[in-house]
Amino acid sequence: MRIAVTGSIATDHLMTFPGRFADQLIPGQLAHVSLSFLVDDLEVRRGGVAANIAYGLGRLGLSPLLVGAVGGDFGDYEVWLKGHGVDTGAVHVSGARQTARFICLTDAENNQIASFYAGAMSEAREIDLGTLPTEGGRPDLVLVCANDPEAMVRHTRQARELGIPFAADPSQQLARLTGEQATELVDGAAWLFTNEYEAALLAERTCLTRAQLLATVGAWVTTLGERGVRIEREGHPEVLVPAVPCERVTDPTGAGDAFRAGFLAALARGLPLTPAARLGCAVASSALDTVGPQGYRTDRPRLLSRVRGGYGGAAAAQLAPLLGSGS
Repeated sequence: MRIAVTGSIATDHLMTFPGRFADQLIPGQLAHVSLSFLVDDLEVRRGGVAANIAYGLGRLGLSPLLVGAVGGDFGDYEVWLKGHGVDTGAVHVSGARQTARFICLTDAENNQIASFYAGAMSEAREIDLGTLPTEGGRPDLVLVCANDPEAMVRHTRQARELGIPFAADPSQQLARLTGEQATELVDGAAWLFTNEYEAALLAERTCLTRAQLLATVGAWVTTLGERGVRIEREGHPEVLVPAVPCERVTDPTGAGDAFRAGFLAALARGLPLTPAARLGCAVASSALDTVGPQGYRTDRPRLLSRVRGGYGGAAAAQLAPLLGSGS
């Protein structure tokens, strides 16, 4: 399966605050917040939702086509992605703007406050899926991730027009999408990805009930943090897969993207939902104990050990052929 991953490509600036955000908030003064947090460290990492997912897919042996917009400062990042199996032939390079930047502050309880500078990402709406490079073949799935809102809607429409199945992963951009845009983005999606909060926000944005939303998609995958993942399909029992235990959470940034990479990589190899979700959880666990969304490893022994520890030997044996002997 060839997967085209559309969405943000960015540089992540990750900081940690040793206290709790909640301790700094004064009841009755939340309408006039003026806070500055003294942080312990700063990590500058490669990121962006689409790039993170493409990185994971590439590390798991696929050759994903990354579709997004960047600035002229993308050179080193492009070399990195190519070195990890990502096809960057469809990346648009802006002549006027820098690559987007994600700035995130995490407190001692893993709560996060973040901001995002779009930069060149605003030009992603100019990318035409109908003119994607075809050297690697026509995509079998278009994953529409957080991006310029107009680009997200356009790429969804184009996937329908081209007859290519698509997956909707609006994530952080739900706050920017109108109700009409959010409805169009998910309508007819083969896969819908959200976390619990995003699931509630999506229902609020679209003015649709959970049952109504489920009726418009092939399957709805909701990540539940430390409780794992829930997969729902209309007319089928829901599938619940617990998370892989993580000895320590070094940085939660990008764990959801890592799950999507593992899950989609397993589906691309023909695995059923439960083992696909198990691999997704194992890759997410690897990301959780690594700083930055593209620093985790996917070598076979490490992933199989995580799967074995979370789900037992039979589950590891089922996934072993998919992982081959690569890293």
